[in-house]
Amino acid sequence: MADLKNVAPLSDFDWEAFENGGAAETSREAQEQVYDSSLNKVSDHEVVDGTVIDLNKREVVVNIGFKSDGIIPASEFRYNPELKVGDVVEVYVENQEDKKGQLVLSHRKARAARSWDRVNEALENNEIIQGYIKCRTKGGMIVDVFGIEAFLPGSQIDVKPIRDYDVYVGKTMEFKVVKINQEYKNVVVSHKTLIEAELEAQKQEIMSQLQKGQVLEGTVKNITSYGVFVDLGGVDGLIHITDMSWGRVSDPKEIVQLDEQIKVVILDFDNEKKRIALGLKQLTPHPWDSLDAELKVGDRVKGKVVVMADYGAFVEIAPGVEGLIHVSEMSWSQHIRSAQDYMKVGDEVEAVILTLDREERKMSLGIKQLKDDPWANIEEKFPVGSKHNAKVRSFTNFGIFVELEEGVDGLVHISDLSWTKKVKHPSEFTKIGEQLDVVVLEIDKENRRLSLGHKQLEENPWDVFETIFGQDTVHEGKIVEMLDKGAVIQLAHGVEGFTTPKHLVKEDGTQAQLGETLEFKVIEFNKESKRIILSHSRIFEDAQRAAKRAEKASAPRREGAKKQEPATVQNQAASTTLGDIDALAALKAKLENDEA
Repeated sequence: MADLKNVAPLSDFDWEAFENGGAAETSREAQEQVYDSSLNKVSDHEVVDGTVIDLNKREVVVNIGFKSDGIIPASEFRYNPELKVGDVVEVYVENQEDKKGQLVLSHRKARAARSWDRVNEALENNEIIQGYIKCRTKGGMIVDVFGIEAFLPGSQIDVKPIRDYDVYVGKTMEFKVVKINQEYKNVVVSHKTLIEAELEAQKQEIMSQLQKGQVLEGTVKNITSYGVFVDLGGVDGLIHITDMSWGRVSDPKEIVQLDEQIKVVILDFDNEKKRIALGLKQLTPHPWDSLDAELKVGDRVKGKVVVMADYGAFVEIAPGVEGLIHVSEMSWSQHIRSAQDYMKVGDEVEAVILTLDREERKMSLGIKQLKDDPWANIEEKFPVGSKHNAKVRSFTNFGIFVELEEGVDGLVHISDLSWTKKVKHPSEFTKIGEQLDVVVLEIDKENRRLSLGHKQLEENPWDVFETIFGQDTVHEGKIVEMLDKGAVIQLAHGVEGFTTPKHLVKEDGTQAQLGETLEFKVIEFNKESKRIILSHSRIFEDAQRAAKRAEKASAPRREGAKKQEPATVQNQAASTTLGDIDALAALKAKLENDEA
């Protein structure tokens, strides 16, 4: 109601007329004028200030000094959950009197009428304002600020990563306007900047009190592949993955969880860059310091393979205590190319300590030492002259490397492959991975070398060949290979001979060709070097020389000589064949069996 204490009484009031009813109208009109003059004069579509005189969950009653109060929905004040009776608020007069005679007010429209100016003022003055988070949107939230829908990016909600955005919907929070697009009327706000300003002051205070070696308690804030960020009460520190445990850590989540309270030690810090290096493993003694004092070289230990490399495997025998098994210590065999061929991560292994350095915290291990060294009793297992079956491992130009058993390799020289065949490369004789019968020729225990032979499994046929292919004997042969310096001739029983180009000239003056079969005379036989030198030309040349010698003799003697010469040659050939027929038949049968 209007305040009537200051209304003066009418000095010329006609009481008689009033009693007779005539002055009543005059009095009412005067009273209405006095009443109207006591009310605020408002106009429709005007923004005025009002006072909250009552409120509940649904409505807010506002008095603007008009003849009636206005009722505004409580939802228009949701950005201000602390609204109370007596607060002055801005309202927009939509209608002074509706059909029911009620004053119609709007707080939302009042805010909207001045919102753009107020938002710009907030940006210019770096002002802290209140806003109501209406809902989620792509990349952030929608915030009601002065009736304007502003955008709150997800990264600007808090200084720590947000895992659940929905918990912020419906909350009223403080913000700062950080960006305005005047053209599109877009507003961006941030709550993070308020926190950062507060945290910066806390950081300065915390950083000034830090000391290396200091133990603090913090909360796990974020976990990455390379470490863990810990909140120390306003400032963050990083525990690198290598400082989480004395043992190897593949994933930090194996050690800590989000929001976990942990104790850490300060390893280092940088005041300018605000960086703090923390450690977790440093709170416990180093495992090497607590390693069994009785442990020594030669002892057997058990552990788990934690890291593999081409050159070896790291085995953890206790948390934080590792030893290296070099690839050369994995097997007595020399054919392990990579450690991955022998073991893998996660394998449980037993090994022997080869070296132990407690000061340097290094240890080397071996697993081949769990087996006896095959070279320790090599003379007993593989004596000279013993025969064995070996596996072909590799070739060289000068021979074949074979493996008799794990850790025992030997070399078969190319000259010890065959008695009769000239092998140019071992690949002509066998293949890698195949089995080959060998005999031990020589043992070099100190250098771990075995000299082996293959042809020694058979008797030396050159003892027999010496009686068959003697000098000046004639044999049939086939030209199987033409070389720059001559040709290779295939003789009987798998024997090869060699002849120079001048000894390949036929009687008619032409040169013998590859694949031809001719008679050849042995002009040199060398048993030690296993060499037979042949000549085709020498056959008719010797005959020509004999004819010339005969011409010098008398005619009768010449005729006799001519008759005897063919007989002599035939008898010589026949003598050679008959004299060696038994040995030759046995050798031929043996060679045929070998070839089969």
